[in-house]
Amino acid sequence: LIMEKEVKGFVIEVKKQWWLKINKKPARTHALDGAAFPYIIKVKYTVNGNDYVKRKWIGAGCSVPDVGSSLTVVYCVEKPNKAKILL
Repeated sequence: LIMEKEVKGFVIEVKKQWWLKINKKPARTHALDGAAFPYIIKVKYTVNGNDYVKRKWIGAGCSVPDVGSSLTVVYCVEKPNKAKILL
């Protein structure tokens, strides 16, 4: 499938993955010292009057967009539910 159209999407949910802790320090003083967590964001976008929701996993230590911020979504013309989120 060829993705060829772009549309603006909006972040509707940001969830921290508490169960997947990444230790950033070799020696820690307590359990969460130097810990970083990955996130999953949900982005809602509209194509031809239909709403779609796409999820994206963001690794620990990367910047996470806020709820309500806009992102670019590239989608396939034949199947608008096939898309990718550009950060």
